[in-house]
Amino acid sequence: MLSSTNRKALAASAAACDNPAMLNIASLVFGAVALVLAVFAFIPLLGWANWVIVPIAVVGLALGAMSNSTSGRNLNIVVIVIGVIRLMLGGGII
Repeated sequence: MLSSTNRKALAASAAACDNPAMLNIASLVFGAVALVLAVFAFIPLLGWANWVIVPIAVVGLALGAMSNSTSGRNLNIVVIVIGVIRLMLGGGII
């Protein structure tokens, strides 16, 4: 017979199976926020903002890699590539 502690642990592990879908949604949110910020970073003298945007997209990429779907992962890869290219064009500062 299962004790109450074991029942709670079993219920928690069963609920954890729904997390991959939520991870993709979180990845899409991180990617969308990073993409909107990346648009503003294309304004001259705001290229330094990519130093903040790229790590946000990397976190979104990590979440997308843990999910079942690839849409969040792909969005974050695009944002990272855009941010890195913008940093290279501006010399890392401009």
